[in-house]
Amino acid sequence: MKLDLKGLLAICVVFGVMVIGSYIMGVSQGEKSTDSSSQVANTEIQPSLTERGDILSPAQPVPSSPASTATPPVNSLIPEPKFSHFRVGNRNVKGMLADGKLVWVGTSGGVIRYELETDNYRLFDVSTGSLLSNGIFHLSKLGNKVAVGTYGGGLSLYDPANDKWRNYNIPDGLADQFVYDVQRVANGDIWIATWSGANRIIGGELDDPEKWETYNMETTNGGLPNDWVYGLEEGKNGEMWFATENGLARLANGQWKNWQHEDGLGANLKKVEKDIQFSRDPAAASRHHAKQKQEQGLSKVDVAYNPNYIVSLVVDDDGIVWAGTWGAGLSRFDGETWANYTTKEGLPSNHVFMLNKDKDGAIWAGTSHGLAKVKRDGSFDVLTKTEGLYADNVFSMANASDGSIWVGSFGGVARLYDLH
Repeated sequence: MKLDLKGLLAICVVFGVMVIGSYIMGVSQGEKSTDSSSQVANTEIQPSLTERGDILSPAQPVPSSPASTATPPVNSLIPEPKFSHFRVGNRNVKGMLADGKLVWVGTSGGVIRYELETDNYRLFDVSTGSLLSNGIFHLSKLGNKVAVGTYGGGLSLYDPANDKWRNYNIPDGLADQFVYDVQRVANGDIWIATWSGANRIIGGELDDPEKWETYNMETTNGGLPNDWVYGLEEGKNGEMWFATENGLARLANGQWKNWQHEDGLGANLKKVEKDIQFSRDPAAASRHHAKQKQEQGLSKVDVAYNPNYIVSLVVDDDGIVWAGTWGAGLSRFDGETWANYTTKEGLPSNHVFMLNKDKDGAIWAGTSHGLAKVKRDGSFDVLTKTEGLYADNVFSMANASDGSIWVGSFGGVARLYDLH
């Protein structure tokens, strides 16, 4: 079997991740991997024991002692459980979606549909004929359909009404078979972030090849500063923002503009280098990343740091852009001024894998060492395994209809309650 450059890249990434461990998101949240080896027997999502004393799970009542005037009942001494865990095997959970009474969990071994009320689940993967790749990076809703962005299998759409899947790939107009983000914007267009640029599907008409457009470095004359697009977001005024491996880009009124570290994106190396706890980074396992570092003047940096490498992106209700970087912390951009937050300001880690805006408009940052909620004063409320996370590396998050939040890590998911 012949392997192309992307295939070799994926293999390199997998071995690099084994060395780095759970710290580097399995595939460093952007290294390509089809995760075909993930089809192991342990495919189910299983509740596991919580970590609160003798409490077995939120569904289990706490046994109590007979009432006594001298000693309160035992269950009044033990707090109600605030979290539960679900195992997904030796996999990363990169994408999550809360959809009414369902929670969708995207792993490196397929997609799990979990029913909140019944605890029933269903697995969708290559073996069931649902997907073209088991590696999942993204989950969202497009109308009544579930959109799944995969490693190497393109974009897959699930129609729950007919229990059918439709897969879109390069022959349909997709810029690349590796899909990192999908969003329908206010005017009805659909945007897709891929490894080879961004697609716009005019009017969201996915089945009309004439409606597909591709934006990359060439077609935008460098307005998009890198073809690897990790995330995209619609701004408050209808503009589009793009997270790339070489900075932030904006498309507004047909005009492109981009920003890099020299403009204020990402903290300086001197501020963060002592807090970066390992010396391996994607460039050590990938020619692509090594080339990028050389082009950006970072070839002498031997730690996991690249301030131009935006791994995650979100726009808040005020139109502020938040960018999670690879080792340079969390960046805030109001269109004119940059501010950067690192471990010095209370961020649990300078590697920000995930950004999420919850139903109340609060911004959450998933990092390699915990989950942080951004407070109005610029400080952070931090959750780690001690507070109930399955693991401290956080790749995804979803807000369920019952008020709980679901947090995806390597190996499993945490369901957290009563955080307010």
